[in-house]
Amino acid sequence: MTVMDSYLSDIWKRTLKLILERGKQKELLDDLIFNQFFSQSRLVDLNESKALIAAPGFLECSIMLQNKNIVEEAISEVQERQITCDIVTEDNLEKMRPVVKTRKTPSITGLNTTNLIADYTFDNFVVGSSNRESHSAALACAYNPGQFFNPLFIFGNSGLGKTHLLNAIGNYVAEHSPDKKVYYTSSEDFVNAVVNSIKNGQIQEFKEEMNDLDVLLVDDIQFLAGKEKSHETFFYIFNELVNNKKQICLTSDRQPSEIKGLEDRLISRFSSGLSVGVDSPEFETSVAILKVKLEKQSVDPSMVDDDVLAYIASNFSQDVRKLEGALNRLLFYSINFASTNRIDLKTAVAAFKGQAQTIDKNDLTASKIIRAVADYYGLTRQQLISKTRTKNIATARHMAMYLCRKHLDMPFVKIGDEFGKRDHSTVMSACEKVEKGLKNSDTYRQAISELEKMIKVS
Repeated sequence: MTVMDSYLSDIWKRTLKLILERGKQKELLDDLIFNQFFSQSRLVDLNESKALIAAPGFLECSIMLQNKNIVEEAISEVQERQITCDIVTEDNLEKMRPVVKTRKTPSITGLNTTNLIADYTFDNFVVGSSNRESHSAALACAYNPGQFFNPLFIFGNSGLGKTHLLNAIGNYVAEHSPDKKVYYTSSEDFVNAVVNSIKNGQIQEFKEEMNDLDVLLVDDIQFLAGKEKSHETFFYIFNELVNNKKQICLTSDRQPSEIKGLEDRLISRFSSGLSVGVDSPEFETSVAILKVKLEKQSVDPSMVDDDVLAYIASNFSQDVRKLEGALNRLLFYSINFASTNRIDLKTAVAAFKGQAQTIDKNDLTASKIIRAVADYYGLTRQQLISKTRTKNIATARHMAMYLCRKHLDMPFVKIGDEFGKRDHSTVMSACEKVEKGLKNSDTYRQAISELEKMIKVS
């Protein structure tokens, strides 16, 4: 089952549940009729205003058509917008499908391909709680470009899958809507294209060809900061595409409001759609990613002990690139130096000997303490200084504040500034909680001890 099949199946399961409920309320359906004539139907296609539903045979199709108003009410409620339905038999389904057109390649001035990375798709993107929201938003944009979130702005630290999601959007659209023009670029390449177009007297042609796109994907938009001429060009293109219901998806290492050097009008535009973050993968997601990477390299995951994957996931989960780099290091070591074909924990420990990341006390800063604590808890720096108050993030934030106070002797006000401009009373309360925890909890004492080893203090 493809990602989109799963997406449509999930919508239809919720719709069928509502159809049964509404049918019973109106005394038009019961369990027997529903199971016989409705339960085997499926949702084949869905756009902004219409759904295509396939019934197994003529009788099932006829019964569903008699109750079409209930079907439309249910799916409209699930989708939170008005949806009309075409209900056909499986035999007549092909007649209802749109004709697939020959794919066109966008003709961008100086660039003649979509630039997409073919290996980055939704099918091989590992979803976890750290990226579930961004994955869902990206999939929605790919399924119906320009209709849901425009622009879609994905932010987070380097190596967390932003580029993968951006290309997955483009690859999905290119596969399922070959007539749509898709283009992926980094902001640096965009700036270079603008400069070359101006130099060659083709800036108007450049704008016109960009405006002809259906989906524009721009990676690392923060590097557009300070490029005034590019600001002007991008602002023009942005407005044209959004006003014409064309999809724009952007990525950055920070939220729009935190990008310095961008014009206010661009920040306003970037903030007008949906901004979603990606964080460091949690343990379970890290293990799943490692298994996918092993299969990609034609390595049987069963040849690697589970505690080895757990070891890597626990120590290198700051981002996906670190996970992949650690896995490559392990495979290299096992091939060249291990005595057996099976990779066990002893082999893993030997492969990563001396690679623990530490911070020298003489070079200790608040920023480095924040990074060490974030790495220890599998979080991002942005999470620690954000307003998020979930228990695991709040505990890590308290630990970082305490260490800044203890080892840097920073004033409470200054520590508050480092953690998102928090009030000094908040910092005082955090430090008191940690001090209390150190007296009463082995977990607190162990965490502080291990963190202090990471920053080489005692």
